[in-house]
Amino acid sequence: MERKPRIAIIDDDAAMRQSLYDLLFENGFEPVPLRGSQDFFALGDDVKLDLALIDLRLDGESGLTLTRSIHQNLALPIVMLTGVGDDTDKILGLETGADDYILKPFNPRELVARVRAVLRRKGHPMAQVMAAPVADASTDSMQFGDMMLDREHRQLFDAAGEEVHLTNSEYRLLEYFLVHPNEIIPRPRLLAEIGSDLSNYVDRTIDVMILRLRRKIESVPSKPMHLQTRRGQGYIFVTDVETEA
Repeated sequence: MERKPRIAIIDDDAAMRQSLYDLLFENGFEPVPLRGSQDFFALGDDVKLDLALIDLRLDGESGLTLTRSIHQNLALPIVMLTGVGDDTDKILGLETGADDYILKPFNPRELVARVRAVLRRKGHPMAQVMAAPVADASTDSMQFGDMMLDREHRQLFDAAGEEVHLTNSEYRLLEYFLVHPNEIIPRPRLLAEIGSDLSNYVDRTIDVMILRLRRKIESVPSKPMHLQTRRGQGYIFVTDVETEA
């Protein structure tokens, strides 16, 4: 039998480390609590880790520096814990190797789901067993075209049942469009609705996110059927493509 996924919790706050330890342990993981980079690298090769959960604001050091070091030297998935106002570091962290981030204060269920999602994308065998999606009537799901968004597990599936990887921001954007179908939504409203972690971004950020999302959900991204632009007005998510056509 495969061992439980082993998760390094790197946070200088003892209370937070304990809370994360309890949460991960209760959900089938094997947590390894650590205060900082010194504790992490002291593990050496004795402890085989599957993922690192890193607080960006560590005492006396930068979680971003640790993220870079892990990415450069170890094939280890990383999920960052960030606070409001950490936008610059968060962007740099994602660019230098972090696989996902979650904003404090976080929903415990969401954190667990995001950790599992990263492990699944990295091919950890136990992650598939721990959180196999169930697409039936009891699942909180949303359908468009040949694709299905599983809101319980925060996953998108294509017509073949294969997961389409979405970043946190892409997921939130797609979910918002599906909750407001066939409605023209201006760019400023999208920025406001996506959340405070994007409040300092420039308007063009939404355009870039739209482009990336189209590449994942549209058959021909340059000629989108679902996620369409309304020049001078904003964006609209068309669910009934045949009617629109």
